[in-house]
Amino acid sequence: MQLYGSVNRGFYILPLCLIVAHAFSQGDPVQQLIKKMTVEEKVGQLRSSFAANPKINPAFLSDNKKMDSLFGNGISMINPDFDNSLEQSISNRNAIQDYLLHHTRLGIPAIFLDEAHHGLLAFQADVFPTSISLACSWDTVLVSKIYTYVAAQSRTRGTSMVLAPVIDVTRDPRWGRTSETFGEDPFLCGIMGSAVVRGFQGTNTGDILAGHVAATLKHFTGHGQSEGGVNQAPADYPERVLRTFHMEPFRLAINRVNPAGIMPAYVEIDGMPAHANSWLLKTILRQEWNYKGVLVSDWWAVDQLFNKHRVAANRTEAALQAFNAGVTVDLPYGNNYKELIGLVKEGKISMADLDTAVAYVLRLKYKLGLFTQKEISLDAAKSKINQPEGRVLALKAAEESMVLLKNSNNLLPLKKENYKTIAVVGPCAATNYTGDYSGVPVHNVSILEGIRNKFENVIYAKGIDLSLNGDTISLNNYQYTGRVVWPTHENNLRKIDSAVSIAKQADIIICAVGENEQFVREAGSPDRFGDASTLDLQSDQNELVKALIATGKPVIVYLAHGRPLSINYASEHAAAIIDGWYTGEEAGNAFASLLFGDVNPSGKLTISIPRSVGQIPIYYNHKPSAQYFEYVAEKNTPLYPFGYGLSYTSFSYSKPSVSGRVASVNVTNSGNVAGDEIVQLYIHQKVSSVTRPVKELKDFSRISLNPGETKNVSFLIDDSKLAMWNKEMKYVVEPGVFEIMIGKNSNDTQKIEMIIN
Repeated sequence: MQLYGSVNRGFYILPLCLIVAHAFSQGDPVQQLIKKMTVEEKVGQLRSSFAANPKINPAFLSDNKKMDSLFGNGISMINPDFDNSLEQSISNRNAIQDYLLHHTRLGIPAIFLDEAHHGLLAFQADVFPTSISLACSWDTVLVSKIYTYVAAQSRTRGTSMVLAPVIDVTRDPRWGRTSETFGEDPFLCGIMGSAVVRGFQGTNTGDILAGHVAATLKHFTGHGQSEGGVNQAPADYPERVLRTFHMEPFRLAINRVNPAGIMPAYVEIDGMPAHANSWLLKTILRQEWNYKGVLVSDWWAVDQLFNKHRVAANRTEAALQAFNAGVTVDLPYGNNYKELIGLVKEGKISMADLDTAVAYVLRLKYKLGLFTQKEISLDAAKSKINQPEGRVLALKAAEESMVLLKNSNNLLPLKKENYKTIAVVGPCAATNYTGDYSGVPVHNVSILEGIRNKFENVIYAKGIDLSLNGDTISLNNYQYTGRVVWPTHENNLRKIDSAVSIAKQADIIICAVGENEQFVREAGSPDRFGDASTLDLQSDQNELVKALIATGKPVIVYLAHGRPLSINYASEHAAAIIDGWYTGEEAGNAFASLLFGDVNPSGKLTISIPRSVGQIPIYYNHKPSAQYFEYVAEKNTPLYPFGYGLSYTSFSYSKPSVSGRVASVNVTNSGNVAGDEIVQLYIHQKVSSVTRPVKELKDFSRISLNPGETKNVSFLIDDSKLAMWNKEMKYVVEPGVFEIMIGKNSNDTQKIEMIIN
């Protein structure tokens, strides 16, 4: 059945193939196409549509007037409808694209957008560890493989561009979007983000291979250190701070892999919202960094110029400010950029500037091959569901991402023959929370299920309720529509008593605690919060941990969460601690593999774990005058530092050496188990024209070593690792003495000096 009729617009519609062939014969197809476009059609390429509003369904698709009204002049991008089934989504996308290609005057296709932070945000899509977790693997090769797989799964569903990765530097973990980031270090965020883009796009050049998608870096810039850790709050930091920390991941990724898109942040900097900040988007991105991709707005961020930031009086002024600042496409409705038609006709926006913006979009569409793309195949999409390849990648990612924080008396790995019964207790045991922006996998393995897969006699108790409305796994599990409904303290105490009675029957206790998605997520409405004023375990979980430890049984704490948590009591009293973060659909099997020694833990933290919220900020790359004095009643050091993680074996380091611009160290597996070590390089200039961080991560290497094996690890110290923003705000290498630090984590390094003339 045809879901729409022909469009009577008073002219004959040429077949698409003739238009494209003619354009190529005349030279640059983009410029030739632009010459044919009306103002309305040009503006159409800067607007978007949200598939959920108006609701795109068969009734809408069969209504000629509605289709012509929304798509008659073309459309740039179409945002996802998260409620659609796979069949509905593909059917709708095929109908829309067919309409655009064959029933509009110029036949310009649309870009279909999706979220894909740690797997495609959709039903029956694989879910991998969240970024903060995956970063703890420090495995860029694995990261690229994962996102190559995600790209293929996305493209078979018609997705051609994803709004990921998030490469914000998190310097305040109270922020609810911490789990979306790669941590607190700008170099690591840039390198991990580059690996993601390489997987999504398939190249380092900016070309997008078949079966791949366009990537979008988010959010430029300062989003990870907003005031009070509050989402979208101001990020008022000097230019040197912005360039050194918050801009650096974007600069690295642009230079390394040329991402197709960049999304500005919701934040304001020095009174200027990012979406109206031409210094950020034009001076830095376009002129200084020569960036040629599209700049897509964050959802409703252009609207915020008039309804939140109050720098524009109305929608028209907001559209003018955003366009003049350099925002290419207005997401998710495109209602603001509808005003561009009048602004162009009034002479407030030049035709040349409009054409420049349109060219960015059209070039991306040609690069994606959308003009000649075939109809989306439902069978092809189904062939990517529940594939062994996805689960294998998810399992390996989870195994490499989990971090062993404590292992008293080498309790781990457990020897099965030593235990008759294992008690698994806690609110994060039977439900595997997958975190913010998660899809819904076919299989989602909990900690309880994973242990039962490897050990016969397992008993279980929930212990406490995290919240009374947060246990339902659904597509939108990252944005439950209600606030947290807290259980009563009395109810939790009763459950703790019951859990203790069950746990006493076991030889050893696994206590799984942390957060569900209501506790840590993107705050986006008065009924959906995600930022925190405390980093303590919530909802009586600390009482549960204390009660289990009081049994006298060995207690292994498993953490499932999206932001660093202050776990002082567990750190002091638990026998062992494994930090599992949100590690995706295979979390339970991965934990069980680590628990029983089938896998040697190798993950290392990419964000410092504070002792309390009062220590914030506590990032490792602080200035010399920070963390100088201790607090009255608390140390000024983190509970666990950046780069930290234990293994079931031990690694010894030789004294580093320097030869010319190369620093080297020998690393030996001095234990009895094969394992992976993440060797980290930090640099600090002893004297500089402006204050510098006490140390900065500048390289790392993940190596595998058998017992007794030694490997030499070398790092090239080129200018990119030494350059800094001097007192004249020039990016230069200042001559002087540099401290080269190599070691296991940011607090455990050996130092050697290098002189740069």
